[in-house]
Amino acid sequence: MASIGIFDSGYGGLTVFKSIAARMPEYNYIYLGDNARAPYGNRSFETVYEYTLECVEWLFAAGCELVILACNTASAKALRTIQQHDLPRLGAEKRVLGVIRPTAEVVGQYSRSKHIGILGTMGTVQSESYLIEIKNFAPDMEVQQHACPLWVPLVEANAYQTEAAQLIIRSDVSQLLEQDEQIDAILLACTHYPILTPILQQFVPDSVSIISQGELVADSLADYLQRHPEMETRMDKNGAELFFTTGDAGDFEAHASLFFGKEIKARTCNVVKK
Repeated sequence: MASIGIFDSGYGGLTVFKSIAARMPEYNYIYLGDNARAPYGNRSFETVYEYTLECVEWLFAAGCELVILACNTASAKALRTIQQHDLPRLGAEKRVLGVIRPTAEVVGQYSRSKHIGILGTMGTVQSESYLIEIKNFAPDMEVQQHACPLWVPLVEANAYQTEAAQLIIRSDVSQLLEQDEQIDAILLACTHYPILTPILQQFVPDSVSIISQGELVADSLADYLQRHPEMETRMDKNGAELFFTTGDAGDFEAHASLFFGKEIKARTCNVVKK
């Protein structure tokens, strides 16, 4: 039997994992954070692809047949190549899914004005993946983007509540909203960003909703498993949760509760093949 693998470059994917586990607690899960090489946001397409593929192969070897890239940068820069180029070699029965497409499918439902703003890493914004995917599902939607390269380091350093950090966050939000005064929904296109929601609400008008991805991805995964019984029946259902990091396990455990909502035990692993 197989587990569901959940991958992120660091801690942020735990916000998605939290929603998935709440939605479907019966399944077995293995989480892998590539903390030793995080953040991914400013890395090249080639590097993100290389790192992501190594982590996906590790999760497959650990017993996962379905892997969720709970990382927008990895979904933008590596997912399609892995699906098209590597899965035929790794196993036709295995699957790798991302977070961009399931988000783009429904994000238009959150805007009355049909004007949406996106806050993401430099890599996600430069890839224009959201612009392309949202246009496929909601061609009448106006979408503006803004990159926030300092947000992930601030979150991972637990420095986002400082006065200097809040000035940075406020500036980024203002730059997005200034692009289009009709924006009435902001998508947090990085799994680290939901941690900042209480701060963002101070800088966003009440008329503008803030959209996190966790529940959207969880609903999409539940729908996927319902539509693919050949995959669903292979999944183990003991409610087990295992956590791995390429970085320091103690450091990972110290940060995890902020993202996952409870304390966890983690183990360090090496994803690079010798």
